[in-house]
Amino acid sequence: MERAPERAAMTRADATTKEPAEQGTSAASGGAALELLVHGVGGTTPQEMLDDPRTVRITGDDTAAVFRRADDVDAEDRPDDQREQPVPEAYVWCNLTSGNSARALWLLLLPFMVVNLAHWMRPTTRDRTRTVRLYGLLVRLAALTLTVLLVAAACEVALDLAAWQCAGTRACAERHSWLGFLSPTVSDGGWWSDPGRRLALAAVVPAGLTGLLWYLSRRTWSAYESQQPMTREAEPDEESGGTSLGRPGFWYGRRLVARLRAAHTAAGLLTVAAAVASAAARFDRRPGGPALLDTLGWALDAAIVACAAAAVWVVCRRGRSENRLDRELDEHLVRRLPLAALVLLALALVYAGWDRPGWTSTGRLPGDPTFGAIAFFQGLLVIVLAVVAHVLHRTRPDPRAAMRGLGGPAVAMLACALGGVMSGGVAQRVADWLDGTGASIVGPPVLLTWQASVIPPLLVLLLLLCGGLGRRAWRLRRTELGNVEVDYVGEPRDTARTRRIATTRAMATLTDRAPLVVAVTSTATLLLGAGALVGALTTDKTPSEAAGGTYAFVHGAAETAQALGSWLIGFGFILFVTWGRRAYKDASARRTIGILWDVGTFWPRAAHPFAPPCYAERAVPDLTWRMATWTRAREGRRLVISGHSQGSVLAAAAAWQLTPADRKRVALLTYGSPLERLYGRWFPAHFGQDALTQLHDEVDCWRNLYRPTDPIGGPVRLPGDCGPAVDREALKDPLAYGRTPEHPLPAPILGHGDYQADPAFAEERKLLLARLRPELPAQRPHGED
Repeated sequence: MERAPERAAMTRADATTKEPAEQGTSAASGGAALELLVHGVGGTTPQEMLDDPRTVRITGDDTAAVFRRADDVDAEDRPDDQREQPVPEAYVWCNLTSGNSARALWLLLLPFMVVNLAHWMRPTTRDRTRTVRLYGLLVRLAALTLTVLLVAAACEVALDLAAWQCAGTRACAERHSWLGFLSPTVSDGGWWSDPGRRLALAAVVPAGLTGLLWYLSRRTWSAYESQQPMTREAEPDEESGGTSLGRPGFWYGRRLVARLRAAHTAAGLLTVAAAVASAAARFDRRPGGPALLDTLGWALDAAIVACAAAAVWVVCRRGRSENRLDRELDEHLVRRLPLAALVLLALALVYAGWDRPGWTSTGRLPGDPTFGAIAFFQGLLVIVLAVVAHVLHRTRPDPRAAMRGLGGPAVAMLACALGGVMSGGVAQRVADWLDGTGASIVGPPVLLTWQASVIPPLLVLLLLLCGGLGRRAWRLRRTELGNVEVDYVGEPRDTARTRRIATTRAMATLTDRAPLVVAVTSTATLLLGAGALVGALTTDKTPSEAAGGTYAFVHGAAETAQALGSWLIGFGFILFVTWGRRAYKDASARRTIGILWDVGTFWPRAAHPFAPPCYAERAVPDLTWRMATWTRAREGRRLVISGHSQGSVLAAAAAWQLTPADRKRVALLTYGSPLERLYGRWFPAHFGQDALTQLHDEVDCWRNLYRPTDPIGGPVRLPGDCGPAVDREALKDPLAYGRTPEHPLPAPILGHGDYQADPAFAEERKLLLARLRPELPAQRPHGED
């Protein structure tokens, strides 16, 4: 692949500084058309997109760039040569999600990504500004609890299980020689064997984890959130329009992410400080304890509570600023809040490490109520969030919205559940590993064991649900057998071929059953989680111990669920780590992981700063700049932006960011697009019917292609005359049922890929380009007025 000087960058600079009089050229000289191709999930190469082995990068960098064929590099200097054919360009953005092997480890941050999605799933509403703000506040608080939960789980493993319980027990310390210097008996009373000093040393692990999260968020913040979109004034109707995706500051979350990063970092460090200080304070507050240390302990607790209140205030104080480009940065807050928490952590370590004769480690650390309080608060937040979402949905019901507007609370529940079971499973597995087959240590808090134990019954429920969906797909397959015969009339019958096509169509419809799966899973998770919390609080025993005096079947089921839950979560955690390590060496595995983030990280980090970064905050400004500078460079220039799959979502978002005058020079061609099928249903406030109708009205023209065998793409389903104006009839897949002169070999079932292979693609593209060509007027394609 060759590389050329950045001609497009110079064109942008010229275009944005020229006055209209200086741009005055005839339509004939400036009427060249550009076809901007945007690939979908998983990415591809510019050579494949442009169908040419020789491509040139004309603008961009190694992360995301625009490419042309080598023969088209100087197309702007030869407008007469481009009169019949458009200039094709390919925007390649796959490295934003799958280029760096280290990003594979973001799988471990899955709960953070999921709760961030819940922020964007609020229902469509109007004139409910305060309620919308309350919805965002509740999601941000749920995200903060996930950070505290993750750090608390790390404290449980490092401080409680390893430093407090195992190192304080001779049998466990002898089994793990690397803990010998922390054991009072094995080290013969060594300096580090004091309980407070053991805790202070072990605190390096959760504090280091918090620092790592801060570093990753800070680094990606500089690369993603700090990319400024094209500056423009807000349009008068943007507040009441169909979507907020067109607001000038939507794709610029620099200030909010910096504030949230400071608050979450402080919360993580304060969690470690509280875990260390509370153990020492409990010893100092016993009757006859040292008065000075007791006073210092109370003062330290008060300082930790005050700093924690400040962190919560920062999370509650401000949401997103979208109506303008907010270039301000709260530098004092961003720097001082984490620094204050770090100072308090250092003081807590010194306080705990002070010499305390007679202090020994027995039982568990005094942190058991922490996990119960987090679980209760998360459940309460989800319930209140569901009430708020229901209120928003009732103000303007959307029949296509997933779960009748409750998709956000359901996904927030799943995020909390993921965090809970990961914490419980890892703690249980570490406890089993440290303890071996003996009973030398008490183990993790019973609530974590209960949470891990609910995994097997939840999986059984999901298996039954999947069985029901499979039966439904089988019945639909029988219907599709007849439809296939109707679609391919006159073809010789091939039973195996017909069944294969019908099965593919039936399986593609399972995507539309996702709301049912999420609803059942989240509801069952909430109920099982509540049961686990009640069981842990009322019995203060593990499930197997609590069922000890019951029927043998109940006791056996409890033991099985407890053991299976621990192993399943441990296996899942190991699988994540193994997959992440494989991605360092295997590009194909790295791309597979990247596909997950293509869908999950489209949205800005509005709720959790430690979530994987939003690639659209780079990709959407890239596309907006390229589209605007092309259409503004000369009078009469037109553009077709062609997006496949996730690329169609980026194309729509970029079109919304253009000015009305620029949008009128743009045609949109989407294929295999999830704009309505996934985004419109799950994110109705941003991709709902009103938003997509507005997009259709404001661009010059829009055509959408889809197949019944595509599990991701689908029709846009606009109401009235807009529907057929945008959606072409479903394409046949495969193109030919049997062998034909045009297809002498069996045609493949393409599903979600290779839409360009269908003649309908070239036909629709030709119609769009003909309509945009200024010197050759054309009719609006297929039903447009």
